[in-house]
Amino acid sequence: MALIMRFYLFLLFTTIALTATYGQDSLAIVVAEKGDGIFSLLRKQGIDPSQHYQDFLALNKENIREGKHLYEGVRYYLPVPTDSVVPVISDTEEEGTRYPIFGEEASLVHPKSTRLDGAIYYLISGHGGPDPGAVETYKNVTIAEDEYAYDVTLRLAKELLSHGAKVYIIVRDSDDGIRNEKALEIDRDEVVFPEQKIPLNQVARLKQRVTAVNKLYLENKGSYQRLLVTHVDSRGKGQNIDVFFYHHEKSKNGKRLAENIHNTFTKKYKEYQPNRKYTGTFSDRSNLYLVKNTLPAMTYIEIGNIKNKKDQRRILDPDNRQALAKWITEGVVSDFESQ
Repeated sequence: MALIMRFYLFLLFTTIALTATYGQDSLAIVVAEKGDGIFSLLRKQGIDPSQHYQDFLALNKENIREGKHLYEGVRYYLPVPTDSVVPVISDTEEEGTRYPIFGEEASLVHPKSTRLDGAIYYLISGHGGPDPGAVETYKNVTIAEDEYAYDVTLRLAKELLSHGAKVYIIVRDSDDGIRNEKALEIDRDEVVFPEQKIPLNQVARLKQRVTAVNKLYLENKGSYQRLLVTHVDSRGKGQNIDVFFYHHEKSKNGKRLAENIHNTFTKKYKEYQPNRKYTGTFSDRSNLYLVKNTLPAMTYIEIGNIKNKKDQRRILDPDNRQALAKWITEGVVSDFESQ
C-alpha cells in the first residue's frame, strides 16, 4: 500500500450510535493491504479492536466477506473511538491527508515539509458559541468577531499540519470549514474540545478552554507544546491597529514565540508594504485569563480591529486571512527551529 501521510489533527467525537451520529464522509478511510484482518488493520491505525470491532463491522458490512474477512485494495471506514483522539487519514489516491473540519473544498492538506515534526500546537479562537464577540455591519450585513478568528485559526491549523505538526483545535465548528467569503455567516454551534457545549457565562467559557488545554498538556507532557490564541480586537471605529501579540511575563518560551512571530510580521511588512512602518508590538499581558492560567508557553494574537474600516480590509479579505495564517506559521517554524 502506498504511504499514507499521517499528519495529525486531533478531533474527539462523543457518540452512542456511531453510524447514526456521523455521516461516513466525516470518517477516516484506510485501504486494506494483503494479509490484513480487521484486528490487524485496526491496531495499525491505533484503534483498540477489542472495543471497536463491532463498530468497524457496522460501518463496512457491505465490504466484509463471510462476516469477518477484508478485501485487499478496498477502502474501509474507521470507527471513531469515543475515549481517545485519533488522526483523520486520507486514502492512498491522494498526496496528502483529508481533514473534514476544513470543509469539503479545503479538506486536503498537502505535505510541505517536516519542519514541525514533533511539535504539538493547541489553537484557540476567541469567543464562539453563545458569544459572537463584537458585531459590526459590512455592506448591510452583520459580521462577528468569532467567525473571523475561527477562519484564521483553521487556516493556521492547516498550515501547521502541512509542516508536520500535531494540532488540537480547541474551539471548533464541524460545519463551517475554511470560507472564502468576505461576510462570514454568523452561527452559534461552536463547541470546545472534546465536544463541550460552550456556556453563556464568560468566566465559565474561559475556564472551560483552560481546562481543555491543560488536560491535554499534561497528557502530552515531555513533548514540545505551544498554545496560539487568535482574537479579533474591538476598539473605536477610528483606531487602526497592526497585528500585535501578548505573552506571559514570566514565560521565556512564550516571549520568544511572540517575538519570533512579531519579527516575521516586521519582515513581511518591509517586503510587501515598504512605504509603511509596521507598528505591531509584542508584550506581556499576564492579567488575561487565558494567558495567566494555561500551562503551555503561548502567544495571544490580535489580528485587527473589526470596527475599523482599514482593519476590516485585512480581516474580511480571505486572501489576507490566508496571509495572516502563513505569516504566523513562518514565525512558529522559526521559533521551533531556534529552540
